[in-house]
Amino acid sequence: MSASRLVGTTESPAKTFDLALVDLDGVAYRGHEPIDHAATSLAAARAAGMSLVFVTNNASREPEDVAAQLTSLNIPTAPDEVLTAAQAAAALLATRLAPGDRVLVVGGKGLRTATAQAGFTVVDSAGDAPVAVVQGFSPDLGWRQLAEAAYAVAGGAWHVASNLDLSLPTDRGFAPGNGALVGAVVHATGITPDSSGKPSPAMYELAIDRHGARAPLVVGDRLDTDLAGARAGRIPGLHVFTGVSSPRDAVLAAPHERPHLLGADLRALHEPHPEPGPGPEDWWVCRESAARVRSGELELDGSGIDLVRAACAAAWAAADAGAPVDPARVGDLTP
Repeated sequence: MSASRLVGTTESPAKTFDLALVDLDGVAYRGHEPIDHAATSLAAARAAGMSLVFVTNNASREPEDVAAQLTSLNIPTAPDEVLTAAQAAAALLATRLAPGDRVLVVGGKGLRTATAQAGFTVVDSAGDAPVAVVQGFSPDLGWRQLAEAAYAVAGGAWHVASNLDLSLPTDRGFAPGNGALVGAVVHATGITPDSSGKPSPAMYELAIDRHGARAPLVVGDRLDTDLAGARAGRIPGLHVFTGVSSPRDAVLAAPHERPHLLGADLRALHEPHPEPGPGPEDWWVCRESAARVRSGELELDGSGIDLVRAACAAAWAAADAGAPVDPARVGDLTP
């Protein structure tokens, strides 16, 4: 599924795909609060035979802690059903380092544990001569740790970031993410790190290999990480509008960030997805809804998620033809 367009499913995704790679914040929960229909939809997906792996760019928490939080929100989860960016970063380190090599860990407990479990020697100072620096988000990270990372990277250590997310959603709004903290080291050294987190497809590929999936599906709420990673890995991606990226964002999405499927929430796992198609007079039609682009304006006729599907199809076709929608003339889209 490499074409940058929406696709259709005659059956529900829960019956079409064998593994769902589910993002956490904005999809399974919001901060410390449940999201409507998430628990029941994921339980029904399991009952339909779909396996679940929760894939997160968060590198500070242990898989056991993530599984416990999900379980407390009526989403029973085992630790081996959680894949963190810390685990992916450790797997990336293993592609170049030997067991026992010294790695300076700049981040939280989850990153330290994953690095040690991968067979590396965890150190805390550039003076310990690390051959690599692995950096992940931690709310306790301070100047001293960032300075040690900069000293080590400037001295030749390989810099690996768990992810490059510039922002982090919290219950109070958006806060600086790991990418912002990595940026401090980059500005000090001038060296760009490698990253294991989304939008790299590395975590998805690791989960697919571990579970032997033949028909995986990414489920996310952020176009620039979840869905961009799906496109990069040539994996179908379902975008749900319960988190960061809005229907307007989807309409204006760049080709490498476009989802394959759209849903208002996780109930979309249990509904067939009609594929929008071209109609007369430049309209793109999805069941009873339609949209078209005229002179930079997105014209809309219909409602609900089918209207969002039609709007994305129309806007993407226009953009690919060199006549993109004016962002100020998208109109109101409510899934």
